[in-house]
Amino acid sequence: MGSSGINAEYMGYMEAVVSTQSTWEAVVSTQSTWGTWVNKFGKRKSRGFCKKKFKDTKAKAKPAAPQPRFYPADDVERPLKRNKKNNKQTRLRSSITPGTILILLAGTFKGRRVVFLKQLDSGLLLVTGPFKFNGVPIRRVNQRYVIATSTKVDVSGVKVPDAVNDGLFKKTRRGDQDEDEFFAENKEKFTVSEERKKLQTSIDTGVIKAVKAVKYLDQYLGQRFTLKKGVPPHLLKF
Repeated sequence: MGSSGINAEYMGYMEAVVSTQSTWEAVVSTQSTWGTWVNKFGKRKSRGFCKKKFKDTKAKAKPAAPQPRFYPADDVERPLKRNKKNNKQTRLRSSITPGTILILLAGTFKGRRVVFLKQLDSGLLLVTGPFKFNGVPIRRVNQRYVIATSTKVDVSGVKVPDAVNDGLFKKTRRGDQDEDEFFAENKEKFTVSEERKKLQTSIDTGVIKAVKAVKYLDQYLGQRFTLKKGVPPHLLKF
């Protein structure tokens, strides 16, 4: 066989190989579009597989806005997160009932023993000394700052007027005063009005009568509560 015959046979073999490869690529590209696993003969085998890669269609989170490099020169006012107004009255402790003797733990009269009358709309407690025994007038106190004792007085006969409410104890603020009143040299000192004195007397009359019905209770109310050295407060029974 001459060289020309060999070259012709070799060229024919190469053309067949090239056509086979092109056919393989065409079949692979077509089948990959379909998303199946086949070879050039359309049969499923363990080699020569190709699989189409589908794009991720899930919604991607938007990138957050870039933070500024510098703080703002002026304070930015933002609304405060506040809870809704709660108009419910504060729940009274079970140990505090009308006529219970309380011990004040804070304020001008701390350490004094007072008589509980009723709970006001604001949730504060209305108490009285009475004023004759310990100098404590009718006033409002928070139940967090009192100790309820086991001693009680029958105050069912004491009538508290409707005028004794939260508005009775409100004081004028400095912001409500005029400029002349604020800088006045001879300011008027606070004095108890006659109406307030009559109101105090009308309430204390019934309380004093109930207190004197119990022996030594008036002396008990007149004494200030104190703790001495070596007395453990957590072991005391009030």
